[in-house]
Amino acid sequence: MNRRETFSAIGTEAKLRYLDADFQVLRRGGFVRCAVTGQPIPLDQLRYWSVELQEPYAGPEVALRRYRQLRGGR
Repeated sequence: MNRRETFSAIGTEAKLRYLDADFQVLRRGGFVRCAVTGQPIPLDQLRYWSVELQEPYAGPEVALRRYRQLRGGR
């Protein structure tokens, strides 16, 4: 299953495995929560995540904030 497939459980939080250019659905759902803000991210809008940390981000600014946080604020 990949990001182009439809998800029937729109109101349910999905569980994903984040890959380099895609993700694998481990538990069907319609959204995931941003690891930094807790904001729900619909799967069809998910564009930013960390393969290393296996966590999603709501947008590029949030992903950069998390990167800087892990690198000691640099």
